[in-house]
Amino acid sequence: MPRTRTLAWSQLKIGILAVAAFVLATMLIFAVGGDAGIFSGKYHLKTRFPNAGGLASGSVVRLAGVNVGAVDDVYFDGAVVEVVLRVKPEVMNKITDRSIAQIGSVSLLGEGAVDIAASSEGTPLKDWAYIRSAKTPGQIADVAENATQTLAQAAALIEDLRAGKGTVGKLFTEDELYVQLNAVVKATDDVVMAIKQGKGPAGTLISNQAAAKNLERALANLDQVTTGIAEGKGTLGTLLKDDALAKSLSATTENLRAVSAGLKNGEGTAGKLLTDNGLYNRLDSVITRLDSLVTALNKGEGTAGKLLQDKQLYDNMNGAVNELRGLLAEIKKDPKKYLNVKVSIF
Repeated sequence: MPRTRTLAWSQLKIGILAVAAFVLATMLIFAVGGDAGIFSGKYHLKTRFPNAGGLASGSVVRLAGVNVGAVDDVYFDGAVVEVVLRVKPEVMNKITDRSIAQIGSVSLLGEGAVDIAASSEGTPLKDWAYIRSAKTPGQIADVAENATQTLAQAAALIEDLRAGKGTVGKLFTEDELYVQLNAVVKATDDVVMAIKQGKGPAGTLISNQAAAKNLERALANLDQVTTGIAEGKGTLGTLLKDDALAKSLSATTENLRAVSAGLKNGEGTAGKLLTDNGLYNRLDSVITRLDSLVTALNKGEGTAGKLLQDKQLYDNMNGAVNELRGLLAEIKKDPKKYLNVKVSIF
């Protein structure tokens, strides 16, 4: 009996050790397996896409390009596709309400993946929370759609051309427009030929060596003039280069500015004329009287007016002046004769 009990206990210890070794080996295997290990926590997120884009259970989940999990499930929720994501718990603080999930690809073969934009701002999402989704730009489907639209537009353009719409369409369908365009081309060709033959100013300039030399000489003279100006020669050059002249012009400008300011402030006769209404009114009155006087003279009013307008009075005055001139001439010849004359009043 004691021997039997000893054998049973030995067998039991062997069985316990075997079970413990199996459990330890299983735990090690799951631990080495990574996310699916027994000691790994579970952190799930959900998102929605209008198109799954090749996603399936087991597809990679990337956070800022780093693999952080996998897709658990993909199923329809009405007209949209709902995707369940299993993510490592240690990246929970990098996925917030400002993060965005987009459909990406692992390779050119179209194997889908979920790309999440990491964010250090906002509130971290809790377990089973929804993360915002966005359409991934530059997908093959988008390129194909754009190509299809472009082809449709090209086909519509060709149809319009065939129907004769627009200038180009009329060019293809209307003979009159074609004839006019052909005439324009021919006229242009005639002009080019005339220039080549030396006709007209342009042709003369191209074919006539003398004209070309004159133009070259004129350009050389212009270059000399501009060079002289740049070197400070002549009036323009001095104006550009001479600091004294520039200062003199600046002083003149300042003086003009001072004069204009004085006129504006009513300084001097001209300034008062601009600002003093009384002086202006007096000057206007004088001008008015002068205008009236000139008008009266033109009408022959007064002695001066009659002198200007009455020819007889003018002739009488002219005769009196001539007689007086003759009398003065005789007095000069024999002054004694006229100085000894006694004048009696009574």
